[in-house]
Amino acid sequence: MTVAWSDIPSGCLDARTLYAVLALRSAVFVVEQGCAYQDPDGLDLLDGTRHLIGTSGGDGIAAYARLLAPDANHPTPRIGRVIVSDRVRGQQVGRRLMERALVCCEEHWPGQAVELGGQAHLTGFYGSLGFRAVGEPYDEDGIRHVWMRREAA
Repeated sequence: MTVAWSDIPSGCLDARTLYAVLALRSAVFVVEQGCAYQDPDGLDLLDGTRHLIGTSGGDGIAAYARLLAPDANHPTPRIGRVIVSDRVRGQQVGRRLMERALVCCEEHWPGQAVELGGQAHLTGFYGSLGFRAVGEPYDEDGIRHVWMRREAA
């Protein structure tokens, strides 16, 4: 499967693309995973936020991750809202998404560690990408998560 990747800064995210991103996040996180929560959290449009979007043909967004810049509360960049559309799962798109996200983090915040709050059942997947758990599992909106960190290369 061929996926075209776009790394879009928050200030360049047009309304149509933002709508498609929010629709996919709602379809997966709220509907599919049965987790009622407020997904638009005020971080999507912050200066420094990047949106990594993978598209496949004319089928819309196939994969997505949000990259958050370091700030006063978080000294390292963070990867979050990692999603692969159900129509492309099982085709290694998630791995390519995360590999691309790590490249983008290195491009925008060179030499820095990267953190994420991953769903606990995916710790092996994130571990295969160099992340290690740095805290105890915690509940986020009814789903077990683990805070993980990947040291700078």
